[in-house]
Amino acid sequence: MEEENTGKLRYRRVIIKLSGEALSGKEGGSGIDTTTLKATASELAEVHSTGVQLGLVVGGGNIFRGLRGASEGMDRAQSDYMGMLATVINALALQDALERSGVPTRVMTAIEIKQLAEPYIRRRAMRHLDRGHAVIFAAGTGNPYFSTDTAASLRAMEIHADCLLKATKVDGVYDRDPRRHPDAKLLNNVSYDRFLNDHLGVMDSTAVALCRENGLPIRVFKMVPGNIRRVCHGDPVGTSVTDKAE
Repeated sequence: MEEENTGKLRYRRVIIKLSGEALSGKEGGSGIDTTTLKATASELAEVHSTGVQLGLVVGGGNIFRGLRGASEGMDRAQSDYMGMLATVINALALQDALERSGVPTRVMTAIEIKQLAEPYIRRRAMRHLDRGHAVIFAAGTGNPYFSTDTAASLRAMEIHADCLLKATKVDGVYDRDPRRHPDAKLLNNVSYDRFLNDHLGVMDSTAVALCRENGLPIRVFKMVPGNIRRVCHGDPVGTSVTDKAE
């Protein structure tokens, strides 16, 4: 059955970027909602069972946001390191939920925390993926001033992922902010250049520029049940960001 499923896959190795808020169960929420965590793990386990090699990057905004801390007077580098540690907490929670769903999982961190996770080593990460393990990349890039979106782009290119999947709270990329403009249009396809020039948001501009320079496609879609599987099987869900204009 697995061979039959893998033959239909569009993407065989992906990096999925999840926001920290996605684990809190509500927009702007804090902490980790166990029901949401289990549902997310179940969704990822279903995708993993089809043969997709899963790399995961999860944010830490449900616990601590570095930019918010800096805006309130904290040193930016210090607050960013705190945000990196928040991503480790989310990664460990997600690892536990995935393994309870039957998915062997490894957490690799850009900051060494040997008692909790493996240090990030590119070749070791690729071996884990080849062996059928899901790999969660935590602690961002290990450097302040870089978002987890940028970390996801970097890891995607390092492990030769087929696509970077950005699971978010909106349906995709709009031509204008849909919260301010009810007539905003959802774009099915958008070029890297337009994304950057029009400041379309949803994803960090540094991450998009990195993908543009290396020709890595991005798919932005809403995190609802079934969408990750649909994207991996080539369904036109959300917005495709590539070098081709709409």
